[in-house]
Amino acid sequence: MADQDAPSAPAGGTRRAPTIYDVANAAGVSHQTVSRLLKGEGIRPANRERIVQALDELGYRPNMAARSLATSRSRRIVAFVQDMSLFGPGAVLQGATTEARRAGYILDVVTLDVTDRGAIEDAIADVNGQDIAGILALALTDEMGAAFAAAHFRVPVFIDTAVGYDVGARAAVQNVRGIDMIIDHLVGQGHRDFFFISGPRGWWVARHRQSAYDAAIKRHGVHSHGTVAGDWTAASGYAGARQAMRTHGVTALVCANDHMAMGAILALSEAGISIPDDLSVTGFDDVPESSFLRPPLTTVRLDLAAQGRGAFRELLAVIDGEPEQPERIAVELLVRESTASAQRETSGH
Repeated sequence: MADQDAPSAPAGGTRRAPTIYDVANAAGVSHQTVSRLLKGEGIRPANRERIVQALDELGYRPNMAARSLATSRSRRIVAFVQDMSLFGPGAVLQGATTEARRAGYILDVVTLDVTDRGAIEDAIADVNGQDIAGILALALTDEMGAAFAAAHFRVPVFIDTAVGYDVGARAAVQNVRGIDMIIDHLVGQGHRDFFFISGPRGWWVARHRQSAYDAAIKRHGVHSHGTVAGDWTAASGYAGARQAMRTHGVTALVCANDHMAMGAILALSEAGISIPDDLSVTGFDDVPESSFLRPPLTTVRLDLAAQGRGAFRELLAVIDGEPEQPERIAVELLVRESTASAQRETSGH
């Protein structure tokens, strides 16, 4: 039930900023329930969903300065990220930023040079000396992981390793599920000869996808003609496809992200290889451009915003000392025109 003592909006005049009473009325809950959510405390999922919708619709913004004074607790969280020009890290960060705002926190973003261990350590030392409530690390590389393992943090830290969760199980990795879907689809189309363009080997998410590819190939008893490491860019996909073309018999080219698949499609098209008649190509991530390629790209869509929201909630649970039920991360295979039956394809390229 909504709180009946909520103040009404003034008639006429300048529109006032919405209060938690307005949010409570819109969501059909008490203002105490809204307050608990804004403090990061646990509430029932159905109430959370209604309150979050009401917060968005009303444009509610909490007074974080007043809250910090009242609780003597910092409302700042630092998020360590890397190349924000990449689609995946940017989408995850957007989800974390949205959840931080809803919980009444400011998310400060610190961009790191992920290849420079010394620079990472300096950034950690600088942040450690600030008045913050916690640290969120997104899209890790080996250098970031090593620096974090060696650091001594004075505030709670949550390291997001791109793990997604099935209901009741924390072990399922969303990248593994996505690659499994791709290989299952291609094998179902009759493909037996594969080539993989992976992400950079120092990235944890790239190794998730590489290990998933290797395991799926082995499980199906099909053949991989090789792997070449890209760097997530279309240029590296272009170069990887040119290398794959030197391997005869391949009918399916699996790319670890969509941008590398875009570069691969251009290289194959320039060489006169028809997609999908001669070679099927897949991506991963479902970037906005993937459905507008020629041909439109078969790919995997991850709910990266949900991953960012979940990472922030898990950090908040560490800060508050309360368990948090991880959010299920949706994984969906989008079959488009860049893949077809292997019977339509030739093996002479």
